[in-house]
Amino acid sequence: MRTMREIELEGHIIDSLIMTKVFDKIMDMNGEFEVLTFDIGKRKTDPSYARLMVIGKDDEHVDRIISELHRLGARLPEMEDVELAPAPADRVVPKGFYSTTNHPTHVRIHKNEWLSVENIEMDCLIVVENTKALCKPLAMIKKGDQVAIGKKGIRVVPPERPRGRSIFEFMGGKTSSERPSETLISQIAEEIKEIKKKGGKIAVVAGPAIIHTGAAPSLAKMIKKGYVDVLLAGNALAVHDIEYDMYGTSLGMNIENAELVSEGHKNHIYAISEIIRAGSIAKAVEQKIIKGGIMYECVKKNIPFVLAGSIRDDGPLPDVVTDVMTAQDAIRRAIKDVDMVLMMATMLHSIATGNCLSSYVKTICIDINPATVTKLMDRGTAQAIGIVTDVGTFLPMLGEKLLQ
Repeated sequence: MRTMREIELEGHIIDSLIMTKVFDKIMDMNGEFEVLTFDIGKRKTDPSYARLMVIGKDDEHVDRIISELHRLGARLPEMEDVELAPAPADRVVPKGFYSTTNHPTHVRIHKNEWLSVENIEMDCLIVVENTKALCKPLAMIKKGDQVAIGKKGIRVVPPERPRGRSIFEFMGGKTSSERPSETLISQIAEEIKEIKKKGGKIAVVAGPAIIHTGAAPSLAKMIKKGYVDVLLAGNALAVHDIEYDMYGTSLGMNIENAELVSEGHKNHIYAISEIIRAGSIAKAVEQKIIKGGIMYECVKKNIPFVLAGSIRDDGPLPDVVTDVMTAQDAIRRAIKDVDMVLMMATMLHSIATGNCLSSYVKTICIDINPATVTKLMDRGTAQAIGIVTDVGTFLPMLGEKLLQ
């Protein structure tokens, strides 16, 4: 006996390809559908509305299909209040818990009140506290927290195709493997300028290849000129930036002529030791141990930075957050309310930051490894650009356009 259930979709479901994704998902899961109602918006700003009958072989089959469609913004016509259950212990979830997407999400309480879930990110839980709905990672769940279970009373709003003249509309969320053209770089620079003009915030996630390729001065100038509001990196970026400032080398190689310096392999250890002796990066700037570079400009411009540690770190520098969960929380706080994130030449830190971002945050990922770019582009945001290239080529060109 086949099971049938109705769903609704509303918004810019045609030009954002939501309807196509819904049809594909149903058929991919061996289900069938019947379009009951389809009202198409007449103007560019008008939403569309669709009502579909989803057909499966049994209740379980239809439930699985609708569970997938929920992530695309589908909802049951008769909405109920969100269902809650207490967490049985710290960092323990109740059975049937709802796992979040990174899309804007709302929950219904008191039969007609919708709450926007704060600080939404993927693979977390929804906790309702009085008149607030909070997105919490597993590590923050406390015994007794009222956790959303199932999908009743939960509404997801997937990202729409960006509108207006912008690089994000032009690229259409695609990845480019071409050498970055002057036109493409100019468009990205204009997008950054427009965000800053409106008082927006830009975060940069940066890897040590920026130092190794000689692109550090470009990023330092961007920070100095106010184009960076938050810097996220690891121990390595800061270490080699400071090594370059103190000794002119990165991993013992002279950046100017690409030649290895005698005993240069010790330089980054000397650099770490001097910063530890000073007490912090800021104190090293104050004591004129550090006289230039990326970290120097962050200190001088009072730009917050998070250096998240890893098991392979030398030292590490005293500013590095070595507890991974503490670092994760620090990243969440740092990127709150950012409008754009520029991710360059670091797979681990880019993916970590990407997993903490909402789907509506504009994202630009530059990496020489196509797999890194692809993984970040698949997060489910319509406002993302991926460029497979050497950051040593990209960053100086971007800095030049921004500083013109």
